[in-house]
Amino acid sequence: MTTRPTNRLSLVADIGGTNTRVALAEGVRLLPDSIRRYSNAKYPGLETVLRTYIAEEGGVDCAGACVAVAGPVRDGVGIMTNLDWAMDKATLARATGAETVAILNDLQAQGHALGHLDDSVLRPIVTGPDAGPSAAKLVIGVGTGFNAAPVFETAAGRLVTPAECGHANLPIRTEAELRLCKFVETAHGFPAVEDVLSGRGLERVYAFLGAEANDPTEVAAADIMTALTNGTDPRATQAAQLFVRILGTVAGNLSLNFLPFGGVFLVGGVTRAFAPHLQTFGFAEAFRDKGRFAGFMQNFPVTVIEDDYAALTGCATHLVALSA
Repeated sequence: MTTRPTNRLSLVADIGGTNTRVALAEGVRLLPDSIRRYSNAKYPGLETVLRTYIAEEGGVDCAGACVAVAGPVRDGVGIMTNLDWAMDKATLARATGAETVAILNDLQAQGHALGHLDDSVLRPIVTGPDAGPSAAKLVIGVGTGFNAAPVFETAAGRLVTPAECGHANLPIRTEAELRLCKFVETAHGFPAVEDVLSGRGLERVYAFLGAEANDPTEVAAADIMTALTNGTDPRATQAAQLFVRILGTVAGNLSLNFLPFGGVFLVGGVTRAFAPHLQTFGFAEAFRDKGRFAGFMQNFPVTVIEDDYAALTGCATHLVALSA
């Protein structure tokens, strides 16, 4: 086992709806050999995950700790949206022994990572003009859930504001989309963006198309993506096309809200799975389909971040800023 220096490293964690990723960082740099992934279903809570990690790292003594949670953070308490877990600063300090602790929303962490990622993990989807270093940016995450966070460069440093965009109403442009809204609202009594734009959302889109064809079938998201790649199921392709068009519409709406001239960055496991299909399935067209503002939408480049550990980098970056 590698011996870690005492009271110099930071512990960073990204808690998603399905998995938790944990690593050690020296400054803003993640230590590659320290990155571990844990299945949330095997643990009763985040504190147990962190204690397990520290034990596996030989009882490492950390100077700082920052976790990113897939849910809202209020008054220093993070509550998971799709998992019955919560975390506060006192518990984080007790679990890690760190002197400096922070809790972020997962999209906030992704926002703090911008500018600290290698170009090799950036996949351009929609081109746009160059912008100045102070231009606003927007991070949109599609995975177990959906969310977005604007990123602002201020005189006091970077500001990444939290949000819960996945629980806003789905946009409706066509009769078919209205029927989709009515179909998915049975899940929670409300047709939210996340009910379509997420892993489970893709499954609902597929089920909706089956209901429309009087051939109801339930298929897991992973199997839908496999069938899409292999070309073995026309309905999988149809579901993916509808998913991508709605993603483009929602991303365009959010861009008009925040004016991210510095770029829109798509993150998350579902985003990465769809990356090869975004251009061919009409993401750019849906993104820019804003009537008389269609030309204005060309100001916003869109990039997919193909880095499963970007939120960890963001946590490390945030801790460095806190210590500055």
